[in-house]
Amino acid sequence: MVTPAVASALEGAPAGYWPRRWLLVFGCFLSIFVCYIDRVNISYAILPMAKEYGWDPATQGWVLSSFFVGYLVTQLLGGWWAARIGGRALLTFGVLWWSLFTILTPPAASLSFGALIAARIGLGLGEGVAFPAIYQLLGHWIPLHERARAAALNGSGIPLGTVAATLLTPWLVGGFGWPAVFYAFGAAGLVWYAFWHFTSSERVEDAPGIHPSEIAYIRAHSALAAAKPAVPWGRILRSSAVWVLVFNHFCANWGFYVILSWLPRYFADVHGLDLAGAGYASLLPWLVMFAMTNVGAQLADGLLRRGRSVTFVRKLMQSIAFFGAAAALLAIGQVHTVPLAIALMCVSLGLGSFALSGFGSNHLDIGPRYAGALMGLSNTAGTLPGVIGVAVTGYILAATGSWPTVLGIAAGLYLAGGTAWLVFATGEKLFD
Repeated sequence: MVTPAVASALEGAPAGYWPRRWLLVFGCFLSIFVCYIDRVNISYAILPMAKEYGWDPATQGWVLSSFFVGYLVTQLLGGWWAARIGGRALLTFGVLWWSLFTILTPPAASLSFGALIAARIGLGLGEGVAFPAIYQLLGHWIPLHERARAAALNGSGIPLGTVAATLLTPWLVGGFGWPAVFYAFGAAGLVWYAFWHFTSSERVEDAPGIHPSEIAYIRAHSALAAAKPAVPWGRILRSSAVWVLVFNHFCANWGFYVILSWLPRYFADVHGLDLAGAGYASLLPWLVMFAMTNVGAQLADGLLRRGRSVTFVRKLMQSIAFFGAAAALLAIGQVHTVPLAIALMCVSLGLGSFALSGFGSNHLDIGPRYAGALMGLSNTAGTLPGVIGVAVTGYILAATGSWPTVLGIAAGLYLAGGTAWLVFATGEKLFD
């Protein structure tokens, strides 16, 4: 990420000036941080919940996957809403909505299993608009050679939110009971709203305290905003580059969501760890993912500044991510010690995070004006693994207990996605 001093020197702003585009990206990062705290907490809280309510692994799979039913519904709608009402307003609505349903989770669980499923679906409905809203903003605010870093900083909220949930959930459960997890994390959305309300804007020109030189810089290097851009769906749906982006989002999220939802259970089942032990064992891989996300982004944007083509950079980053993660997942299924399992999971999540500088930035390359709609389309496919993969994993584990099978399926999809990406992907702007 560009420091304030460097950015000011490049753009002619006063010394000490903090670029407002990076303040906006930081607000987006915080929303994803809250998003993943609220999403991941149940992966740990479900262990005492399952004990209290007598759920088997298949039932736990339904609880974990029900979130993605709601998340799926609002992906395309989120892209359309972002184009119509703006990313800032949509993100505000989404965070407040999902925070409410986080708080409603404990009373829903005590009422009935159906009410809990409804609350999880409601949570997913709110979180589903987050990435389309954010990408709509980034498409208008972020210049080409800063997009990987912006996407990576935003995406850093995923592992850091997961780390926060990993550290705090066992502590809250042990000290106050599992319902406290949802009340405490739900309140975090209100804190985010106070920051977002006073620091963000939809239009570059309306940003609080923005310097005219930064406005000129952004306008010279990013897509011009339109009040209600007409999304060229016909051209988008006929593009092989779009469909390989959609497929790679599906492949990426299959492995990611299986790990996100079931990693504590993996350490409990395979290595016999309790709730706290499973949480601590899961911690280091997410920290490595956070670090490597930003390492990959610096590498990608650095290659672009040195004149390498956008297509080359996106294919390089995606290849490192998918082929590296696949090899690590195949190896994890064969190990029997906790340190080696943690090390290989670090490799999988660390290298896999380079995908944020591959397919994860590609929406901003091929159609920056319609990045929200493109993200809504690809993340629709990317949500299906949450609905299907998380539930299927529960059934596989209930029937066979085979973690090598679970991890092998994810690795196979990484290999298929990476191969297709090398053949069909492009970094050229296709929709203007």
